[in-house]
Amino acid sequence: MTAATSSIFDLGTGIYTMPDVASILGLPQAKVRRWLQEYWNVHFGKNNQIDYSDGTGRELVTNFYTLIEFFTFYQLRAKGVSAQRIIKAHDVLESLYKTPFPFATSNILTDGKNVLFTGEVGNIIHADETLQITIKEVLEPFCKKIEFDHSQLAKRFYPLGREHEVVIDPHRQFGQPVIGDTNILTETVFNLYRGGESADFIARVFNLTTSQVQDSITFHRNAA
Repeated sequence: MTAATSSIFDLGTGIYTMPDVASILGLPQAKVRRWLQEYWNVHFGKNNQIDYSDGTGRELVTNFYTLIEFFTFYQLRAKGVSAQRIIKAHDVLESLYKTPFPFATSNILTDGKNVLFTGEVGNIIHADETLQITIKEVLEPFCKKIEFDHSQLAKRFYPLGREHEVVIDPHRQFGQPVIGDTNILTETVFNLYRGGESADFIARVFNLTTSQVQDSITFHRNAA
């Protein structure tokens, strides 16, 4: 591991294998690996001298902020923004925000063609070299599954949405999915359920609500 790599694997940044990322985001593993190599390690990493991953093969891992950037990239593509525009926007925002993880901030929006971000006094500015202010009506921030800290950097991720109890928190259980404010792994609950235990029994054993147990089951079924 190089010094640059170690800087993105500090305590509290989580550790995620490619199967972890694919499972949490509901994406094919092959796509996750290709994105990491083609965009983050080759293009973005070359620009800022940062290694966004460590290891090889099945031991290839990345951190929480890269996971959130994958989520942002996927959401932007789903809204019709081209990969070329997204890459260009990442380069500009990286320089503007002085962070290798600009897509893990709370300021990213899209109008379906361009990546935009919130500027001073609420202006919306195109993320390109001209930084022209646009008066286009933009969509609500698509990052409703993400909780941000005071610096507007991603803090927690809720794969089923904020109204549910499955949480990805890099400060707990090395960033693996947990239930609500607990340190109980959703995988532990799901394995018990898959082994034949009822949701009511599991809830009693772990002092959880049945809805928390059901969220864990739903998450892992969706990820299968």
